[in-house]
Amino acid sequence: MTKLSVNINKIATLRNARGGNRPNVLQTALDCERFGAQGITVHPRPDERHIRYQDVLDLKPAVTTEFNIEGNPTPDFIQLVLSVKPEQVTLVPDAPDAITSNAGWDTIKHKDFLVDIIAQFKEQGIRTSIFVDPDNKQVEGAALTGTDRIELYTEAYASQYLADREKAVAPYAEAAKTALQCNLGLNAGHDLDLDNLRFLKERLPNLQEVSIGHALICDALYFGLENTIQLYLRQLNY
Repeated sequence: MTKLSVNINKIATLRNARGGNRPNVLQTALDCERFGAQGITVHPRPDERHIRYQDVLDLKPAVTTEFNIEGNPTPDFIQLVLSVKPEQVTLVPDAPDAITSNAGWDTIKHKDFLVDIIAQFKEQGIRTSIFVDPDNKQVEGAALTGTDRIELYTEAYASQYLADREKAVAPYAEAAKTALQCNLGLNAGHDLDLDNLRFLKERLPNLQEVSIGHALICDALYFGLENTIQLYLRQLNY
């Protein structure tokens, strides 16, 4: 079974655009769980342009499924995660001004840094995941950091899917095999949607979790949030 973790950043973006508390980020997270989501993901950034640090603090005692915090492990981010103690932290090497995540870690170049950060989180019982590109050397490098899982960055797969889905998924299938050989858990995320999700799942049988936000929230505008979550779950567990 592959779990669906709903990234609620876009809900916070909509709230922040107007001010006030509508839509209510906390209530949306609880509704996502009630509608079948098996996890809630947030990605707070230093400028707090969508999810705010206070949102993270508010969500932790309320979320009853898996709580996953994504982000670049800056000192403030590390302090936040250690204080909240989510079930999972996903380390993403995004620049402060990045619109969205756009690359995985160079796990070889940054090995010592990642080893130190991951050790801090694991000491507190927090499962760790590293955002990586579908490259076997990077997956093998991730295994040497002590991380529990990797999250495959799926933007390249999504962008190439319509042109040639077999070619698009091939490096991901290889990376998934390598992760299994390295005893790493496997997550995936970025630009996954109702069109490309099932095929990815079929080719990555050891896929444990996907984190989906932008496409899911866009679909919810047409199908409604509850129905949309069920549609995504059907793509994962058909």
